[in-house]
Amino acid sequence: MTNLSLKSAPAQDHAALDISAITALSKAAGDPLRMQVLKVLQQNAYGVLELCQIFDIRQSAMSHHLKILANAGLVATRREGTTIFYRRNPRNASPDLQQLQQALFNSIDKAVLDTGLAEHLKQINAERAAASVEFFNRNVSRFEENQDLIASWSDYGDSVESFLESSINASGTAIEVGPGYGQFLGKLSSSFDQVLALDNSAEMLEQCQSRATQQGLENIEFILGDTSVAQQRGAKADCLSLNMVLHHNPAPAEIIADCASLLAPQGVLLVTDLCAHDQEWVKESCGDFWLGFEPEELTHWASLAGLVEGNSLYLTQRNGFRIQLRQFSAGSTAI
Repeated sequence: MTNLSLKSAPAQDHAALDISAITALSKAAGDPLRMQVLKVLQQNAYGVLELCQIFDIRQSAMSHHLKILANAGLVATRREGTTIFYRRNPRNASPDLQQLQQALFNSIDKAVLDTGLAEHLKQINAERAAASVEFFNRNVSRFEENQDLIASWSDYGDSVESFLESSINASGTAIEVGPGYGQFLGKLSSSFDQVLALDNSAEMLEQCQSRATQQGLENIEFILGDTSVAQQRGAKADCLSLNMVLHHNPAPAEIIADCASLLAPQGVLLVTDLCAHDQEWVKESCGDFWLGFEPEELTHWASLAGLVEGNSLYLTQRNGFRIQLRQFSAGSTAI
């Protein structure tokens, strides 16, 4: 009888813990404002002050709501320089709650964000983007010097070009978003019939076009703007390249979703970017918005956009940075 009692007790404790965790998660989600916060954090991360601006509430009140969400495992934090960013937590600490949490997120994703909040969110993202464009316009003459502080094209460019060759056989249209000084455009120009080069920095685009002209690259169209401009033109690409772009972009998940919409059937998205790191100096010196990304983040955003993960390659640089080369493919019909 004693042995039976000892075996039964742990099961009862486990059940009690599960009920407590479920209660905490349900309580955290059972508030209209916190539900809206989880909606805002659907595909991007924001700091406390940004969330205060979006929701027009005091910092103390927002911090209180974020603490409740964090204690329930619904949001996670990541420090980027001196700012702590909040994002939705893709994996609950309790495996038993993962299915419930994912069902909650799926329902939130289908909901419509309040119109006023959507406008505030758009304003925040616009301010982020404007700051990035201003940095590159101001530092156009130092672009290569700044990039060399992290990773020189000469260090990893051959790997990117080889990755392209092993990733796609099509020869139609390629799009490169944020081509920099155009180091990759020569390879794209020789591999595809038509190339579109998109950049929202007029100064950078001018430098890129000048260098392409010097190389005699004639099948490239240079477009001032971002992915939304290409969408408005109805462009479709057999290959789309994001080469060291995402860590400069204020809304990386949205850019990946835009790129997915620009892919032709069976089109391929190639992403080259930094793995997550802790070298904060790159924000001021190189205009980086994010300190790289965990590979799982790119996989998650691509999956949300309807893309299928393909090949991956990881390169360690001499200064400790790691570069990830990732391939994602569209289905048989355009996204």
